[in-house]
Amino acid sequence: MPSTHTLNFTLEPDNLGALANLCGQLNEHLLLIEERTGMEVLHRGNHFQILGSEAECEKIKLMLQQLFQDASSGTELTPAHIHLALKATGIESRQNSSTPYDRDVTIRTRKMQIRPRSDNQKRYVESVQRLDINFGIGPAGTGKTYLAVACAVEALEREEVSRILLVRPAVEAGEKLGFLPGDLSQKVDPYLRPLYDALYEMIGIEKVARLIEKNVIEIAPLAYMRGRTLNGSFVILDESQNTTREQMKMFLTRIGFGSTAVITGDVTQIDLPKGVRSGLVHAIEVLKGVEGIGFTHFTAKDVVRHPLVQHIVIAYDRYEKMEAQRQQSDQQTREKR
Repeated sequence: MPSTHTLNFTLEPDNLGALANLCGQLNEHLLLIEERTGMEVLHRGNHFQILGSEAECEKIKLMLQQLFQDASSGTELTPAHIHLALKATGIESRQNSSTPYDRDVTIRTRKMQIRPRSDNQKRYVESVQRLDINFGIGPAGTGKTYLAVACAVEALEREEVSRILLVRPAVEAGEKLGFLPGDLSQKVDPYLRPLYDALYEMIGIEKVARLIEKNVIEIAPLAYMRGRTLNGSFVILDESQNTTREQMKMFLTRIGFGSTAVITGDVTQIDLPKGVRSGLVHAIEVLKGVEGIGFTHFTAKDVVRHPLVQHIVIAYDRYEKMEAQRQQSDQQTREKR
């Protein structure tokens, strides 16, 4: 680490219970700080030593002092508290810093480990783990939804969030939701099947059912999101190309403290009524360059399904480009007449 600074300090008053609470079982809280920041946090009793840049050492010292006060006041600290405190420091996470993407990137859940296959998938996962709002944009089969669910499960099991919300706009290609039985939530439920399948694989069917019953996992049609503020949640908006501009703005402004939002969609599969602009397309233009928001654009090369799916995506892209050129040529011919 360049220009490493050493900062020594003592937490007062000497309180063994609060100290154990602060450090976590087997020092898990201190290890979490080291993992996220790339700094070293050492202690002997209530005497601490931090190694890192001078400015960041001061920030971690202040953070530990505040957490120690919270622990002394009876607050039971968890990894989620540490996660939120680290975010408040503004220190850039070293865990997912900009490094060559040939290194191993793994999502670890209790039941399985998921490794992104392409460079774009690695960038996507690292961005989701580092930033509060992320867009995954690309064709079917690129893993954008599956990896988002995996990151959500990992965050829930690490207690970085307290619940998972799965959100979808109630628009389908050629389908009329009004003819389906049940209320709006039940009508949308079958279209969330890819999200359910991923959850079943990573958590198990029975446990998913229990978590849904306890509202730890919530299925929320986009129309039900208005007026809510989502704190401590991992929110996935799937098929976002079928949101309107107003719906997308409404969704993005629901995000609260300690929450992560992942918005997935395919701009070539828009099923909105003619003349209605996609909220996803609009958001890409409006939010481009906004600090703290990540965009990952997938291509046919990232497709991880049957090899034919990749060829199908490429064929459709080629045809749609030719069709657009043909329409442009026809328009120019009509204008000349």
